[in-house]
Amino acid sequence: MRKFLTALAINFGVVLKVPLLLFFDARYLSGRFFDQDFLGFYWCIKAIWTRNILRLAPPRPFPAALTCRISKAENIDFHPDDLNNFQSPGTYFQNLHGRIVIGRGSYIGPNVGLITANHRLDDLDKHEPGMDIVLGKRCWIGMNAVVMPGVVLGDDTIVAAGAIVTKSFASGAVIIGGVPAKVLKTRSL
Repeated sequence: MRKFLTALAINFGVVLKVPLLLFFDARYLSGRFFDQDFLGFYWCIKAIWTRNILRLAPPRPFPAALTCRISKAENIDFHPDDLNNFQSPGTYFQNLHGRIVIGRGSYIGPNVGLITANHRLDDLDKHEPGMDIVLGKRCWIGMNAVVMPGVVLGDDTIVAAGAIVTKSFASGAVIIGGVPAKVLKTRSL
């Protein structure tokens, strides 16, 4: 069945995308999940049903799983080939006051939080000014990790599951982990 659906998507993808344009921005309806696979169409159907029809979560300009929480979709920059990062359960993109940039080929595991602004310690009803988060190309953020405001991770950085990343590792090609995160190993690429 999957082979049939993939062949259908590859051969009739342009026609299948037309109704999706009612719900999603055209720039997100391209890439490997639409041009080489049926997964993109599947994610679209699920997102239309849960976010646009049932209104269980706010609609987004790209297909996102029901349990993927995104504060401000226009403050996220990513390549359409990385649409899979918004299908991971429990992901939290808190970006009301800052941007999140996800480098091409990066993977974000389940229950990961990317947080661009913390609460003020003297008044918890207010937030500190937002600071952008930048993930380089081919990064991997493991399950239950949290990336805090202002963090820049260089290309090929791996964040261990459960890590709390409070500072930048801009040089890249490292494995980091712990609370707070520190370099566990340098990768030779």
